[in-house]
Amino acid sequence: MSSAYLEDLIILLVAAVAVVPVCQTLKLGAVPGFLIAGLVVGPSGLGLVNNLTEISHFAEIGIAFLLFVIGIELKPSRLWQMRRMVFGLGTLQVVITGLALVAISYYVFEIPFKAAAIIGPALALSSTAFVLQLLSEQHLLKSTYGRTSFSILLLQDLAVVPLLAFVTLLGLPEFSLGDDIGLALAESLLILVVVILFGRYFLHPILHRIALTKIPEVFTASAILMVLGVSLIAESIGLSMAMGAFIAGMLMSDSSYKHQVISEIKPFRGLLLGLFFMSMGMSLNLSLLIEKPLFSVGLVVLLVGIKILILFPLTYLFGLGRKKSLAVSLILAQSGEFALVLFSLSLDSGILEPAIHQQLLLVILLSLLITPVLADWAKKMLIKERLSPTGSIAVPTLQPIILAGFGRVGHRVGDILKLAGRPFVAIDMDPDVVKKSQANNLPVYYGDVCNKGLLDSVGVGGSHIVIVTVNDLETSKLIVSSLRESNQDLAIYVRGGNSSECSQLLKLGASAAVSDTIEASIELARMGLVSLKVDEKERKNILANYAHNYYEQIKKAKK
Repeated sequence: MSSAYLEDLIILLVAAVAVVPVCQTLKLGAVPGFLIAGLVVGPSGLGLVNNLTEISHFAEIGIAFLLFVIGIELKPSRLWQMRRMVFGLGTLQVVITGLALVAISYYVFEIPFKAAAIIGPALALSSTAFVLQLLSEQHLLKSTYGRTSFSILLLQDLAVVPLLAFVTLLGLPEFSLGDDIGLALAESLLILVVVILFGRYFLHPILHRIALTKIPEVFTASAILMVLGVSLIAESIGLSMAMGAFIAGMLMSDSSYKHQVISEIKPFRGLLLGLFFMSMGMSLNLSLLIEKPLFSVGLVVLLVGIKILILFPLTYLFGLGRKKSLAVSLILAQSGEFALVLFSLSLDSGILEPAIHQQLLLVILLSLLITPVLADWAKKMLIKERLSPTGSIAVPTLQPIILAGFGRVGHRVGDILKLAGRPFVAIDMDPDVVKKSQANNLPVYYGDVCNKGLLDSVGVGGSHIVIVTVNDLETSKLIVSSLRESNQDLAIYVRGGNSSECSQLLKLGASAAVSDTIEASIELARMGLVSLKVDEKERKNILANYAHNYYEQIKKAKK
């Protein structure tokens, strides 16, 4: 790496570290923060970084990782539970808003039809990352208002895939891989089928073999290789890297290794995605806002107004009250990160002219900057409403219990939970245990239980209980301390070998710890007392008092 590139990298990192936390503090969100950071160091700002082309190409990998994670997390069961809002309300919002914006772009602003055809549906999409972050901060994600917003965002995420293909089609020349575009598409589909079949029948066994090595670095390398490899294949057949990454994610969506793969990919995704947004910020032409401030602001008002006017009656027709419908319309009124992706690809394909691209970037940035204000208005409108978690969207009421480790003890805990009718999700580092459990239709996934990203991926954030059953003190200590640091209200029940280990785990934040030795001793003593025909009431009192005194001593040792 030359010193010039190293200097650029340092400047970008300094800008991100300095600007993004400030934007988060001001509740503007991370995406506007990265855009502003890029604007500050780019040609329109201080002019510290000028290698825009090279940085943009590298940053596109972040989009590939983003689409991969979306593909891997789109569970068919989740879509089916929320089908009415997702496929009904969400589809109507994207289609009607997209058509309205296409018509305005083409007839009012006289933009070429090819460009208008992608501008409309792209601007119809909202910022999934930003909106979900705001809803989470406001503790409204599980309300009717929050789940309705999430349903629409979910359909918008799904719509990105055909839109990526649409951009590719619009950018194709009259003659491509074959005699005509139809033949080119047929060839592309054939290669895609081969890729999907390969993933279905060969990818999982390969990952199983890699997992057996128990070398984390090799597993990380294989996860990155899978995303970039499929992305490269997709690009070589005329599709985009982003669409290839989405296909790679879908191939992994039913794999027992998916949560570990997500945890390995997410750090790279976050860093490279931030770099992508910074590259968009660097390419912004600030002079547009200075020269035509009213025009730029007017475009933002027009965009926000159209999205609110279309979404409000749609949500009202789907059974939400007037205030909730208006609140959903307000928080989804901005454009988002996927519009940036689609416009970037459209510029590279020659669909968008640079001047139009610049104006669109400015509109997106301004719409993101006013989103916290719109979200605050939406929240104030709902303060007097009862935001109960019940609504027209069917979602499971029981959060799964997380089992960290699925050896003999974890397996028995799972069996008991099944008998009690309680859902659970388990993680284990042994690929053979995972493979055998998956064959028996048990929700067990491969992964390192010490990895906080993995625990977040399987749903620790939505669960209230984690049971740690691993038979290793150091691993248990890492899990307990990591979980307690990130969630003070989580119930963490952990297995310890003896009283000393239990005391250590309690000090680190375990809600309760169970000693293997004492439980075995109590059960053996119970059998002996039964054989001696000791009265049942007396027997239970003896054992209960002994256990109580034992665990009280552990609690005192904790202090």
